[in-house]
Amino acid sequence: MADAVVIGSGPNGLVAANLLADAGWSVEVFESQDEPGGAVRSDRGVHPDFVSDMFSAFYPLAAASPVLAGLALHRDGLRWSRAPSVLAHPLLDGSCAVLHADRAGTAAGLDRFADGDGEAWMSLCQVWDRVGDDLLRALFTPFPPVRATAALAAHLRTAGGLRLARSLLLPVRRLGEEEFAGQGGRLLLAGNALHADLPPEAAGSGGFGWLMAMLGQRYGFPVPEGGAGALTDALVRRLRAHKVEVHCGSRVTEVVVRRGRAVGVRTENGDAVRARKAVLADVSAPSLFLDLVAPEHLPPRVFGDLRRFQWDFATFKVDWALDRPIPWSAADARSAGTVHLAESVDDLTRFAAQIAMGQIPDRPFVLLGQMTTADASRSPQGTESAWAYTHVPHRVKSDAGEEGLTGRWDAAEAETFADRLERRIESYAPGFRSRIMARRLLPPPVLEAADSNLHGGAINGGTSSLHQQLVFRPVPGTGRPETPVRGLYLASASAHPGGGVHGGPGANAARAAVRTRGATTLVSAGRRALAHRDRSD
Repeated sequence: MADAVVIGSGPNGLVAANLLADAGWSVEVFESQDEPGGAVRSDRGVHPDFVSDMFSAFYPLAAASPVLAGLALHRDGLRWSRAPSVLAHPLLDGSCAVLHADRAGTAAGLDRFADGDGEAWMSLCQVWDRVGDDLLRALFTPFPPVRATAALAAHLRTAGGLRLARSLLLPVRRLGEEEFAGQGGRLLLAGNALHADLPPEAAGSGGFGWLMAMLGQRYGFPVPEGGAGALTDALVRRLRAHKVEVHCGSRVTEVVVRRGRAVGVRTENGDAVRARKAVLADVSAPSLFLDLVAPEHLPPRVFGDLRRFQWDFATFKVDWALDRPIPWSAADARSAGTVHLAESVDDLTRFAAQIAMGQIPDRPFVLLGQMTTADASRSPQGTESAWAYTHVPHRVKSDAGEEGLTGRWDAAEAETFADRLERRIESYAPGFRSRIMARRLLPPPVLEAADSNLHGGAINGGTSSLHQQLVFRPVPGTGRPETPVRGLYLASASAHPGGGVHGGPGANAARAAVRTRGATTLVSAGRRALAHRDRSD
C-alpha cells in the first residue's frame, strides 16, 4: 500500500509524484497510455529520421516555473534549446514582426511598422521589470496567493496600479490600439493571446498576450533537446531514484471512497490499489467528477456546475518532415522557433468568431513550430521537423470554407482540412508544399485518443477565459486542488493556475496533500540515492 496514488502521468501528475516523494511519501502512478507523459511526448512517427513532438512543443512557462526549477531536472538530463529568434509574425507584403530575446531588437523591428512603436514596446517591458517576478509568484502559488498578491500590490502602487490593472484586463485588440500605431506590436500581443482560447475581444486577453510576450522575451520559447519527451524522461528518471513506479497501460476506472474519504483506486482489470493518505488526479475535472467518483459521494451542486464547465477550443494539428527549411517570403521568419500566421487583428477576430458560431474556419490562424531551427538534433542537417496547429469548433454547424466539412474528422475530412492549412502556409511561404516528405494528421478525435485529457482536442483543460479562472476554476467557489471528497485532489490543468506545461496544478495538489496529512522522515534507498547524487554535483 502506498501513501498516495497519482492518476495520470502527464507533467502535472509527474510533478505531483516527485514532490510527494520528496516529502517522504511512497507513491504509485497509474497511466492509461502505454508510455508516460500525457501531452509531453515525442516520437519518430512521421519519419524515422525526424523527431516530432506529438502535442506540446515550446515551453516558456516551464522555463519560468519555480516548480520545475525546484526539481533541478538538469541533474536528470534535461537540456533546453532555443531558436535564434523567439517568435515571428510575417505578413503577405513581406514585413514581419519579430519577438527577440533582446528587447531592443524587438523594439527596433516594431519601429519599422510605425514610428514610436519601439518606444511603446519598451514601456511595456518596463512594466514587466517592475511587476513580472511578483506576477509569476502569484501565478504559481495556490489560490489565494496571499503573500505574492501583497507583494504584487505594493509594486502596483508604484507602477500606477489601477491603470496597469485596467490595461491587463483589456481585450488585446484594445490594448494593442492604445499602445501601438502599427500592426506589428498589435499582432505580437494578439497572436500570443490566441495561444490560449482568448480572442481579440475577450476581457483579459490583453494581459495574457502581454504575459506570453514578456515570458518569451525573458526566457525564450525553449524546447527540450532531443524532443518534448526528454522533459517527461527527466521527471520519470527522478521518480525512479525515489523508487516510485509508473504503471503504464493501467487505466484507473474508479476512485474508491469510504466514509467520505478517498482510500484508493480501482483499475480497469479490477485491481484495487490502496492509498493511505491521498489520491491525486491528473485528469480533467469532468472526467474526475463524472467518471471516476460515484455520484453519491459528491454534492449535487457539482453536477450543476459541471454542466456549465467550458472547454477551450478544439485543436487540429499536422506534423511534417520537410526536406528543406520553410521558404518564408519574409526572411525574418526563417530564424524563429514559433511562427504565427494571420494577416491582421481583424483576421484573428474573424477566425475566432467563426469558431464561436460553430464554423470550421476558412482562413485558419496558424501557430507553427520550426523544431529543427530550435533544436538541431530534431532532423538531419538541411531539413526541418515542423508542425502547425489551429483551432476548430467542438460542435461543428457548418464549414466556412468551400469543401463542406462536417466535423466528422474521418480520414477524408482530415486530409481536406490539412490541405487547407498547408495552402494557408503556402501563401506566406511559396514552395512550402513541395518540401513535404511526410506528414501526420492529428484531428481532435486522434488527439483525445492519444491523451484522454485532451477532450475533443482541447489542450488547456478548460477555457482560459476570466469566468473560469481563479475562484471559478474548475467551477465557482473552488480555485484550489481540494475536492468535496477528503483526501482527493485535482492535479490537472482543470485546476488553478490552468493550462500550460509548468507543473503548477500538480505542485498545488501535492502541497495541499502534504499540508493536510504531513510529511514523513524518509531514509529509504531512493532518498539516499538522491542525497548521494546531490553530493556528487
